[in-house]
Amino acid sequence: MPSPGIRDTRRLDIGATSSYAPAPSTDSRLGDATVAIELLCRKLGMTRVYSDTGEAVPVTVLEAGPNTVLQKKTSERDGYTAFQVGFGDRSRKNVGKPMLGHFEKAKAAPKRFVGECRVSEEDLARYEVGQDIKVDVFQPGQRVDVIGTSRGRGTSGVVKRHHFKVHRSSHGTHESTRHGGSIGAGGFPGKVIKGLGMFGRHGNAKATTRNVRVFRVDPARNLLLVHGSVPGHPNALVRVRPAKSSR
Repeated sequence: MPSPGIRDTRRLDIGATSSYAPAPSTDSRLGDATVAIELLCRKLGMTRVYSDTGEAVPVTVLEAGPNTVLQKKTSERDGYTAFQVGFGDRSRKNVGKPMLGHFEKAKAAPKRFVGECRVSEEDLARYEVGQDIKVDVFQPGQRVDVIGTSRGRGTSGVVKRHHFKVHRSSHGTHESTRHGGSIGAGGFPGKVIKGLGMFGRHGNAKATTRNVRVFRVDPARNLLLVHGSVPGHPNALVRVRPAKSSR
């Protein structure tokens, strides 16, 4: 069943206030989470909720799992430790036989998305193949990184794509108000320098929003509310991990 889009988030009963409190842990990256695991999530859209002080807070609603463990990578066999997880159900008739056998080996239903996240030896021992990793691995107040694909803007000019300053609109300026200006380098070296900002395809690239605060966790409905916006369009796939840096 497809997940609701951005309009459906306005009908979600996510409550009027939050039990948000800063994480007591000294590590601002992990908060009081018990395990450092990256989850595959679906961006449902944005809405706003109210804090205990009555402040309106813009949040993004993420459908965070559950992620089913399909395979465990070990340092003895694979050279590193990681979970292979699946997210979102998929019809069996749309799955090839090799992947169907892979899912059956894990005793899991076919998944639409399959990803991998590296973990420590201790975290690897917490889950077995076939178990679900739920959203409660994150806690309110914890800082996370959200990785996704930015919205595609198509072919864009230098003002929108690279934030160039526009030319003044008077004193003889005509069609070049939003142009990039000269691209040459004179007689020497007599070529266009690499990396010069020009018009071209804008967006549809990997983007990471770092150090986002978790506003609320709803394990009953597998919902994760984070402060502000994250990359991607409604229903886009994103990855959420504990923040790698506190800055």
